[in-house]
Amino acid sequence: MTDNKINLKYDIVIIGGGPAGMSAAIAAYEHGNRSILIIEREKRLGGILKQCIHPGFGLEMYKEELTGPEFAARLIAKVREYNIDCRMSSMVLDIDRKLRVTGTSSDLGVFTVQAGAVILAMGCRERPRGALNTPGTRPSGVFTAGAAQYFVNMYGYLPGKEVVILGSGDIGLIMARRMTLEGAKVKAVCEVMPYSGGLARNIEQCLNDFNIPLLLSHTVVEVHGKERVTGVTIAQVENVPGKGRVPVKGTEQYIPCDTLLLSVGLIPENELTTSCGIRLNPATKGAEVDQDRQTEIPGIYSCGNVLHVHDLADFAAEEARIAGEAAAERVRKLRENAGEKSCEEGGFKVGLKADGKVRYVVPQVITAKKDVGVYFRVSDIFKKPTLVVTASGSADGAEGEAAENVLLKKKYLKLVPGTMQTVTLKKEMLEQIPDGGRIEFKLLPGDAE
Repeated sequence: MTDNKINLKYDIVIIGGGPAGMSAAIAAYEHGNRSILIIEREKRLGGILKQCIHPGFGLEMYKEELTGPEFAARLIAKVREYNIDCRMSSMVLDIDRKLRVTGTSSDLGVFTVQAGAVILAMGCRERPRGALNTPGTRPSGVFTAGAAQYFVNMYGYLPGKEVVILGSGDIGLIMARRMTLEGAKVKAVCEVMPYSGGLARNIEQCLNDFNIPLLLSHTVVEVHGKERVTGVTIAQVENVPGKGRVPVKGTEQYIPCDTLLLSVGLIPENELTTSCGIRLNPATKGAEVDQDRQTEIPGIYSCGNVLHVHDLADFAAEEARIAGEAAAERVRKLRENAGEKSCEEGGFKVGLKADGKVRYVVPQVITAKKDVGVYFRVSDIFKKPTLVVTASGSADGAEGEAAENVLLKKKYLKLVPGTMQTVTLKKEMLEQIPDGGRIEFKLLPGDAE
């Protein structure tokens, strides 16, 4: 039997044609590489931005306010200007450690691409109802917030007229406003945590401006209805040691409605990441990466929402440029060294650790002594906290090592889980740390020092 598989070859293969994937491709091109392929499963580039018709995009990247489609259009225009190859309506099936990408499409069938570098930019998906184990019947009228957004913005279908939203992530807040503008009545947004998971500006513009109540420390405990949702029962929750946040008996409240929207978290699309043996960080649910967004497999990079969920598409695009430039530089060095493995910088590796109050940091390892921007997110609401970044001489923190060295301190008026933060570790800071050292991000509450 003959092998009819189509074999292609590109320097850089990017999986995903959303804001991160396109930004990585543009950055690689501007860094001098001309052999770039974007593989996208949908018919058009743009990813989730195509259905995000609300404003708020581009403020960081373009210094002006754009809608999601406008933001995507600028990236698409640049991809076309640079004549970057794109394979649309194509699914990637597998990536191996030799950087061979296997995919399938209607025109080529099964194909493989040999790459010099692979950039993972698959984005994220919504957590479905099945992940919640909410008691009650299974009637129609239960949607994820993203699915409802797709119906309204792409097809002009209104999912319902009387709505309860569970979860106060940004897409849930945005859909509270969108449903209201389309004539629906949003009766409440319930959030199981004592704080919102969305941006402060979305709480103000999407809820407060429309007098939509936000019920913190509340959840849906039962869904009612046989063929269509007729109502939900909500209840207050409290934190019980060993059990987590559980409903408080006697606080139940019935709300009649015909629609329940779920905005209960996003999950990075990391099936391809794990299939090629890359371990995931338990906090981010994305790959562990270095300052160039390179994973533990040399030549495979990860960026955007598949690495960790970003607040803004601008930040996902900004991070993707790091990966795109690094991938282009790797290919250039490989070519100069005629394929020798010695193209990688060596002799320096420092791990990054979060103390718990700081929920996670990205990157998780630094392998080069240069200025490095570090994203971090906190686990709770902290008023007037101080971020303290320290360095120690060993990665495992063994006793007997030199005392911790304070690299930086930064005070904040307020830190909340819904807003990602960033700090820069300067080259001169990293030069103080020996190979095998550790950097720890700690948060001191209040005015503690």
